[in-house]
Amino acid sequence: MSAPTPTSTSSNIYKEDVDFAELALQDAEFAKVLKPNGQLDFSNPESVKQLTTALLKRDFGLKISLPPDRLCPPVPNRLNYLLWIQGLLDTTSSNYSDAYDPQREVFGLDIGTGASCIYPMIGCTQRPKWRFAATGRPRNSLITLKLLRIILLDIDEKSLQFATQNIEQNGLQNRIKLLQTQRSDPLLPLDIMRIENIDFSMCNPPFYESKADMLTSAAVKQRPPFTACTGSENEMVTPGGEVAFVSRMINQSLVLRERVQWYTSMLGKFSSLATLIEELKKNGIENYAATEFVQGNRTRRWAIAWSFDDLRPRMAFSRNVNSIPKTLLPFPSEYHIAFGSSSDTGKVSQHINDVLSGLPLKWMWKPSILVGVGFSDKAVWSRAARRHMAKKGQEGSEEEEEEDDDTDIALGFKIYVEGVAESETLNRVTVRWIKGHDNVLFESFCGMVKRKIDEVIRN
Repeated sequence: MSAPTPTSTSSNIYKEDVDFAELALQDAEFAKVLKPNGQLDFSNPESVKQLTTALLKRDFGLKISLPPDRLCPPVPNRLNYLLWIQGLLDTTSSNYSDAYDPQREVFGLDIGTGASCIYPMIGCTQRPKWRFAATGRPRNSLITLKLLRIILLDIDEKSLQFATQNIEQNGLQNRIKLLQTQRSDPLLPLDIMRIENIDFSMCNPPFYESKADMLTSAAVKQRPPFTACTGSENEMVTPGGEVAFVSRMINQSLVLRERVQWYTSMLGKFSSLATLIEELKKNGIENYAATEFVQGNRTRRWAIAWSFDDLRPRMAFSRNVNSIPKTLLPFPSEYHIAFGSSSDTGKVSQHINDVLSGLPLKWMWKPSILVGVGFSDKAVWSRAARRHMAKKGQEGSEEEEEEDDDTDIALGFKIYVEGVAESETLNRVTVRWIKGHDNVLFESFCGMVKRKIDEVIRN
């Protein structure tokens, strides 16, 4: 079966529940485990394994081999996580297009890839310019060190063997490299791998603090629609649970900083999200993202990402959680300004271009699509800045331009004028924060744009 064509951001083929009857017609092995009434027995590991195998084969052209005593990854859940990372990267690229760039080369790290190696394989299938490094997850230390040495060879070698087999039988050995890590190694072993920079890291850490925690959690909720066939304790349990695991990643990121554009992790517990956001804020990390994955009406997962870079993602990828206090979400990167009617679109567009063209900032306007991109090193639209520029006169303006070449950009923004978009009447201007660390500066700019729009509409 041939692989599917590369996807654009957020093309979720599992937006609706999987039609098991249709899948059974397309895959004979899956048909064997489907009940006569068209339902699947999720308590049967073999049934869930066949579901995963069939979906990977049909939708991604992938062949996969799984050991019976390892995690059987639910495909829709894994795809949700990858699509979110795609969205983060697509909306924080150096070309500021907010769209998938098929020529952009992306290098990702899958922490604790496991026997399936599913994230790197789906990621490479969807996007031809993506490459991965993948690390094995060391076994937890709930046993003696003497036994640990033995089981590390057994457990890790087994997962490594299956991951290698999956990579090779799909012809991806030139794009996915495996690294067998030790417990003493950092979770983000860039130096060990001799890699200077990567575009993102991803991780699906063990959710639970202990086996008792895992059993208690399972007892208080119904079985989700896409569950694991089986999972070793190593894959499900880690000392301190996922909060401790991701906190280790945060601490290591404080050293690596911009060497990774986006640090990300999936979360299995809703309570972990707020705790980890507070941890980011405590460490002064203000460029972060949080999301919620909902598969059907039952399965929920969450994810968190953070960056030391100043490129800002779209809000669809950074603030996509409705069930936590707004104060825990990152600062909004989009500001909407409504105007009267579609007949005002031309007037509003022209006025925005005239105003910004008259300011000492970098500005490019595309009238054919009513979109502009601009950059500024400071609040050149403020009254104080205007008075200062008027006082300096022409000679001062030239000095300012010369200084600007050596000054870091403090604010990058994109402006869309939307009269009608996708057959929907919007009549609004969207100011999108694309670059910078200063949210006060972005607020000030949005306030200026709103005043100018209000003025032209009144007149």
